[in-house]
Amino acid sequence: MLKEQTLMIRDVHTADRPRERLINQGATSLSNQELIAIMLRTGTRQESVLHLSNRVLNHFEQIQQLKDASIEELTSINGIGQAKAVQLLAAVELGRRLSSRQTDAKFTIRSPKDAASYLMADMTSLKQEHFVVLFLNIKNQVLHKQTIFVGSLNASIVHPREIFREAVRRSAASIVCAHNHPSGNPAPSPEDIAVTKRLMEAGSIVGIELLDHIIIGDHQFISLNEKGYM
Repeated sequence: MLKEQTLMIRDVHTADRPRERLINQGATSLSNQELIAIMLRTGTRQESVLHLSNRVLNHFEQIQQLKDASIEELTSINGIGQAKAVQLLAAVELGRRLSSRQTDAKFTIRSPKDAASYLMADMTSLKQEHFVVLFLNIKNQVLHKQTIFVGSLNASIVHPREIFREAVRRSAASIVCAHNHPSGNPAPSPEDIAVTKRLMEAGSIVGIELLDHIIIGDHQFISLNEKGYM
């Protein structure tokens, strides 16, 4: 029986190699496996970098989990040493920073989609519920973003006074609230609706309008304003 040979990156036709495909077709044409292969640069004596990058992907249930990986978790994957783990984590952190909004260029919330886009990268793969508030000026520009609460949402736990005290301190004209559903399903629960109505009432008293309450799931969202709950 012939011994099975491992396909090395040099054995792949030039036009099909990740680096060459990126140069000729652009980064968006590459799969997750190919992008990771470029970051890893080399495989091992036993397997090509494409095989190694595929095993890295298979280690995580979702590609988004890579952003929460530690050095220890990555180096536990056979073929990933400290140097390759550092390369991956550096690339992940650079992507995180590029996706975050810069404070010197205020982001304007014109629609529920704008609010969801502003928050999606940070909130879509969180393992716990995070309740976040965007404090906006009179032009609906984001003055400040703050996580108010972490844990299961409950109308008795999310205190309007904490939110509107911060809104007054920031001289906010309005706010947008958001929280994530770790299940991935953004459908509102009765508690979500109750919290929204409580914050609307508090906002009307202090003169700071709650514009929307966004629920973020797995790369999808629901606006309670659009759904008629406000």
